[in-house]
Amino acid sequence: MKALTIQQPYAMLIALGDKRVENRSWQTSYRGPLAIHAGMRVDTAFAKEIAEECRQEGWYWPDPLPRGGIVAVARLYDIVTRKKDIPDRNDREWFGGPYGWLLDEIQLVEFVPMRGRLGLWDVDDALIKPIPYPENA
Repeated sequence: MKALTIQQPYAMLIALGDKRVENRSWQTSYRGPLAIHAGMRVDTAFAKEIAEECRQEGWYWPDPLPRGGIVAVARLYDIVTRKKDIPDRNDREWFGGPYGWLLDEIQLVEFVPMRGRLGLWDVDDALIKPIPYPENA
């Protein structure tokens, strides 16, 4: 399976199904299963904002955020270059371009620690073990 390293908290927002558009400066012809790897870097200010919002709403949010491993799998089904080409209005707020990678069929997985890489890279499918979403996710 192909994998993509994404900075936290964005990787966790994808894993929980709240963010289904990943912005990239490049595109790919690849379509299909995609392991979501949470990188070591964290957008700290945004992570605190999201954590606080989740606490106030009673939603699940891991603390600390998992870093340095696979947190979810999704299906990369299209890449768009314009906000209006994103089918779900709720997902349009995440598009910042120049390329929006559209994701669906998102599933949490047991955390698999490993180093990330730049670009698309390969991960052994046998390592991926789906888990159910938390009750209040």
